[in-house]
Formats: sequence, C-alpha cells, structure tokens
Amino acid sequence: MSVHLVGGGWSVGVETDVFGRFVEEAGARAAARGARTARVVVVAVRDGDQDEHVAKLRAALRAAGDALDVDVTVVPAAVAEGERLPDAALAPEGDPVDGIVVGGGLTPAYLDAVAPHADAIRAHVVAGAPYLGFSAGAMIAPDQALIGGWRIGGVEVSPEDGAEDLDDVTIVPGLGLVDVTVDVHAAQWGNLSRLVAAVESGLLQGGVAVDEDTVLVVGQGGLVVGGRGNVWRAVGGGDGVDGVIVSTLVG
Repeated sequence: MSVHLVGGGWSVGVETDVFGRFVEEAGARAAARGARTARVVVVAVRDGDQDEHVAKLRAALRAAGDALDVDVTVVPAAVAEGERLPDAALAPEGDPVDGIVVGGGLTPAYLDAVAPHADAIRAHVVAGAPYLGFSAGAMIAPDQALIGGWRIGGVEVSPEDGAEDLDDVTIVPGLGLVDVTVDVHAAQWGNLSRLVAAVESGLLQGGVAVDEDTVLVVGQGGLVVGGRGNVWRAVGGGDGVDGVIVSTLVG
C-alpha cells in the first residue's frame, strides 16, 4: 500500500487533492474486509492542543471522504509532547486499522513518541493499510529522517522559525517507510534551502521537499504528486559534477 507525504497546509478546497487517494485506499481496505466504514488511526503529539489537531485532520479526511463517497471513522491516538504513544494505540481494542495518519507539530517529539511503534506501523503498511504523514509525520517516515535544525557548520541554511527547536540540521533514523529523506513546508518556510544545504554538505545524498497543500504518494504504481504546490527534488551532482541538482517531480 502507499505512503502519502503531505507538506502541511490547511487551505480549504484541497482536501480531495491532498487526502483523496489515502481515503480511497483506506476505503478499499475496509471494503475488502466487508466493512462500510474505514477506520483510520490519527496520531497527534502536541503541546496541549492535540485534540484540536485531531479534529482538523478528521475534518480534512471527512471532506475528502464525502467527495469520494467513502465513510471514514477516526480513531484518535493523541498524547502530549514528551509522552509515548500507548502500546495499544495502533491496534485499538483489537479492531482493524484501515489507515494511519501521523500529524504535524514538533518533529523530534513525534519521532520520540512514534518510533517505538515503527515495527507495528510497517506491519500495517505491508498488510495493506496506507500511511499518511502530515508535516512532521512526513518528515519522520523515511529511513533517514531530517527532523530539524537551521545551521550546518555554524552557517545559517534556512530560517530559524522552522528549526524544530534544534540548532544543527539533524538526520536520524526514521520509521523506515520510504527510502528518500523528506522536508516539508518547502516554499512557505524556506525549508528547500535546508534540504539543498544538507545534500551539498554531504549529510544526505538526496531528498525531497514538499510544499504545503501538496502530497507526494509513494506506492507500487510509482510516484504521484497531488495538490496545489510542488515537490522539489535535490540530489548531488555526481559523475564529476559539483553542486546540487534541484528539480520538481511530476507524478
């Protein structure tokens, strides 16, 4: 099943373009087990407003579901920053999981809370449940996760506002769902420059940066780009070519 990487953003009217494929896949998984409603676990790790964040993601999923005639039931898995998700969060009361959404917020806090469940998440995805990472949830999805920072070698490479409470650009093991490193809010927060600098410095061989209101879907059918913005790709020049090659993906 597919992994959906959303760059953040809450614009009205893009729900179907950004969340639609995920909702369709979750609905198909539910239908395959004879259910009329797709059960989607929504993970939120926030500084006190986790319930509100779940509600916003629920609204986006349901808007896409209404447009596509797919009924979605959200199962919240919300904790405060610094807490770990309960062991049963991804298997609520033994009920089926048709999809997993990991929301946005402070990326290091999400990784701390969700990483202990990486095996369970990968097992759900292998079994056919789609995963959607929204902002932080997209950043922690890869094998190598870029979780924040705004300087490399003491030099500013992106705005401090998007640093995720980290100084140095930091790459750590992620959930292992995709093999390409992901940054988000690319055009809106200036994070594309962080990805380019990470590749130029040798911290990464390459990666993608996703704009807000935009999704990159990684699945068996190849790469699909949806929504209003761009998905930027940065790779080292290689073959004697200095610098970084930056382009946009067309799915």
